[in-house]
Amino acid sequence: MTEQQKYKVLKRLDEIEIREYEPCVLMQVSVRGDFMQAGSMGFGPLVRFISGANQAGQKIAMTAPVIQEPKSTSQHLISFVLPAGMNPNNVPTPTDSKVEMVPTPRHFAAVRRFGGGWNEHRFETEGAILLNAVAAQGLTSIGAIYWARFDPPWKPGFLKRNEALIKIERPMAL
Repeated sequence: MTEQQKYKVLKRLDEIEIREYEPCVLMQVSVRGDFMQAGSMGFGPLVRFISGANQAGQKIAMTAPVIQEPKSTSQHLISFVLPAGMNPNNVPTPTDSKVEMVPTPRHFAAVRRFGGGWNEHRFETEGAILLNAVAAQGLTSIGAIYWARFDPPWKPGFLKRNEALIKIERPMAL
């Protein structure tokens, strides 16, 4: 079974979960392209990195999810989460200069989980529902919505797990 990014569900609300994510290390690449192209374009360099395209020749286990954060309509950050417990000081240097290591501290996020296929319209719709729920709950968001895909493209759409996420300030009630 593929390891998944570590988090704790702090509260379940009508349409969202409030989660606390453990610190982790992301390997990230910035790509130019539309929403759907970006995921594919960013995946290649990252999978090569975990397959040994690094100065140590070290293979690293694949984890879930693959994260996509739009920076503009044509610029996206695509990230892999490294296995839990990987120390940033021990992460091998990528041989591809486009791949960067990003240590990520503990943080809180509001999350909307949904199934089905991947397309830009679907992600935008789910993201709008997430933002409305965050506002309705009086939560303070930080930054922009990002997306998590947990399954390979060949998995049937009705079985896929996807999420819309946004970082939030720590809720006062928790």
